[in-house]
Amino acid sequence: MATGLKKKRRVQLIVIAFILLAVATALIGYGAKDGIEFFRSPSQVAEKTPPPSETFRIGGLVEEGSLVKKGTTARFNVTDGGATIPVVFTGILPDLFSEGTGMIGTGKLINGTFEAREILAKHDENYMPKEVIDALKEQGIYEPPSE
Repeated sequence: MATGLKKKRRVQLIVIAFILLAVATALIGYGAKDGIEFFRSPSQVAEKTPPPSETFRIGGLVEEGSLVKKGTTARFNVTDGGATIPVVFTGILPDLFSEGTGMIGTGKLINGTFEAREILAKHDENYMPKEVIDALKEQGIYEPPSE
């Protein structure tokens, strides 16, 4: 009889452990859902418009002649050669941010304009984020830097 009780307790402990593991996994997933930001190219954004509540990253080249700064607000277009998305950003742009260079912005698409809360730019004249390179290669307009 004592062995049956030990076996029953062991089974109960295993079931409780599985339930706690499932609850912990669900809590981790719930907590991380707001921290997940997907990368999209301008063509992907134009093809399938994300909802205004979704935060995502967009990357491409800053279109030549599109950068307009007024105070701390900057407006420009980001392109991958296939589509162009207008961007607005309020804050201090990175020092290396300029027209014709690669960038990645984090924010939301509201009324057709990407409202960025963060802008990342290249680190040196040869650097471009991997996601931007991949998106430009898809469009057939990527040119590797000449050394």
